[in-house]
Amino acid sequence: MAQSLDRLKESPSQTAGPYVHIGLTPNFCGIGVYQSDLGSTMVNGETKGERIELRIRVLDGTGTPLKDALIEIWQADASGLYNSPAEMRGAADPNFLGWGRQPTDMETGICRFQTIKPGRVPFRDGRLMAPHITLWIVARGINIGLHTRLYFADEEKANAEDPILARIEHRLRVPTLIAERQGDTYVFDIHLQGEKETVFFDS
Repeated sequence: MAQSLDRLKESPSQTAGPYVHIGLTPNFCGIGVYQSDLGSTMVNGETKGERIELRIRVLDGTGTPLKDALIEIWQADASGLYNSPAEMRGAADPNFLGWGRQPTDMETGICRFQTIKPGRVPFRDGRLMAPHITLWIVARGINIGLHTRLYFADEEKANAEDPILARIEHRLRVPTLIAERQGDTYVFDIHLQGEKETVFFDS
């Protein structure tokens, strides 16, 4: 006899705990199940475009880096094409994964991605968006993954034309989406709370 479903209740939500890292980055946890953790390498020697490093920290309301966060990124290739079956504008660079996953360092709270600077992609109305990278963040205290974008400080003209940046209600918070350049590295802090709270987008 089938169980009546009208008595079932949603179980309480919980934070991700250690299982996110064990399941998604086993080599980082010292389990060593695979040759490398999925998403740890985005580029190879044949990847087209400007090589960059992203240095990302996730900060809590006190400004303290979270040392157990996990970050995934998605981005277009140097020509503005996505490595996806849904990409209808052309063939993306076969030597660029377009997706990466890194845990934050358990000592410093910093994670690093070796990638390329993305090209501009069209908004749904055809206007070009500024070069950007989409980030997804999970950590202790985050029951539902947060997602935001990272834009580049040295793309002022493109940023000024970007339809997403233009739509953000609180224009004073746009700087929370801008990564600063230091040599070949872009530095980006994600603030979960406080006056500098990063702009997060609906999933």
